[in-house]
Amino acid sequence: MGIPGEAGVRAPRGTAAAAPGTWVVSTAPGGVPLLGHALRLWRRPLEFLASMPAHGDLVAIRLGPQRVWLACDPDLVQQILMDPRTYDKGGPLYDTMRMVLGNGLVTCPQNVHRRQRRLAQPCFRPARIADYAEVMSTEISAAVEEWRPGRELDVTDAMMDLSARVTTGVLMSTSLDPGLAAEVRACLATAMRGVLLRAVVPLGPLYKLPTPGNRRFDRALARLHHIIDQIIAERRAGPARHDDLLATLLEATDDGGTATGNDPAPYGASRPAGASGPDDASAPDTCPATGRPTPPPTTREAPHAKEPLTDQEAHDQLMTFLVAGIETTALALAWTFHLLAAHPEEERRLHDEVDTVLAGRPPTPADLPRLAHARRVVTEALRMYPPGWALTRVTTTETTLAGHRLAPGSTVLYSAYVLHQDPVAFPDPRRFDPDRWLPERAGSVPSGAMLPFAAGNRKCIGDHFAMTEAVLALAAIAARWRLRPPAARTVRPVPAAVLSPGPLPMVCELRGRPDGGAAQAVPSQAP
Repeated sequence: MGIPGEAGVRAPRGTAAAAPGTWVVSTAPGGVPLLGHALRLWRRPLEFLASMPAHGDLVAIRLGPQRVWLACDPDLVQQILMDPRTYDKGGPLYDTMRMVLGNGLVTCPQNVHRRQRRLAQPCFRPARIADYAEVMSTEISAAVEEWRPGRELDVTDAMMDLSARVTTGVLMSTSLDPGLAAEVRACLATAMRGVLLRAVVPLGPLYKLPTPGNRRFDRALARLHHIIDQIIAERRAGPARHDDLLATLLEATDDGGTATGNDPAPYGASRPAGASGPDDASAPDTCPATGRPTPPPTTREAPHAKEPLTDQEAHDQLMTFLVAGIETTALALAWTFHLLAAHPEEERRLHDEVDTVLAGRPPTPADLPRLAHARRVVTEALRMYPPGWALTRVTTTETTLAGHRLAPGSTVLYSAYVLHQDPVAFPDPRRFDPDRWLPERAGSVPSGAMLPFAAGNRKCIGDHFAMTEAVLALAAIAARWRLRPPAARTVRPVPAAVLSPGPLPMVCELRGRPDGGAAQAVPSQAP
């Protein structure tokens, strides 16, 4: 089900080429003059990156005049993510993402991150996630009620619509009507395609030329910023109070303690003993998909003055939450339904669980702890097709990685997709196997091998929000519908700023028939 690399395995240790305990550092083969590996990375990025572990633990890739270091080993990736002062957010992808997201939580440099995290953290406390879950359930049920038997859906678009409905409902309650929400989605799609192109083929001056593609990018970006500014201005000026994420964000102040401490486990999830809040450096952080702790970051930021978000900060955070909240969850769900259609036995197990837990009614937040298999299905889809498939960092000082000296300003790349395809961490990695995440098996996954939400103090602040939404949506749809491709087809991942299945046509079938039989499955194929 995955994308094979040239060898499909990590470079061997302990051979004649590398003594036991040493790292293998190399340069990717096949570069061409001037462009280096840029064309290969642009044309077939997943295959290209998946082939790199066969060449070493740390592999140099040339993108035009720039050199990027790909960390292929989970231990190296953990070293990068746990030291955010040395490996700061940056590199071609983040530099271009800032054109869309500004300096929000995803893209801001480390020296302002702690203030931003503290101001945003009240929006994602467990009590707020519980409130959001009620909104999620209502919006998901309303969206699914609009489907009709025999209707053919583009499931990717349908999940985008559903996630946009949920995200805008939670973020801004009544601030976006359906037409404006659709426009935001279209502008985001155009902008994020432009971001990937500018990151992979960094030809800065050429993107200022008045070409059709550049004009589309500029128009989409300008419209997005205008819509967000309008929403914030109207909310600031309006007398009405709102019980949504934007209201919490605008009312938050940096009181020196909003992002630390031992919060209770997020809604519908469990936290291992000793784990604590997302910025607590004294105890492990926790992945909401796997429930496994990750080590604490090695540094903390200094406190900042007590003050609320400025309009620009609110703009950047709202844009960040829109992009992350809509695209990542929607694509995780689209991949999930594709994988279930290709694996009828796993689909049957999911149906058995939702039938037992829900007994024909829509899911509510109270059902989340009992939807354990649904959570494992989503987690396995995130392993196979992580939306955030490749991310970069930039060194702020001279450092050593895999025994190799990196100068200040060096770009380091890591790929969750590559890590999640490692057969050492995940035996038979191309097989869809939700039972990998049963407690007795998940414990054998090496620390740092599973990174759907990154790690450290730059870990996704909305990870539990995303998992709550995904599990509720999966249960609501599976309780009533079976989604079937109209014909056997190969679905190939489309790597943009996030990893998409592209158009995914499927037919809505009501589960079961009046005579008690089940609709016949149409097989799906995937690489």
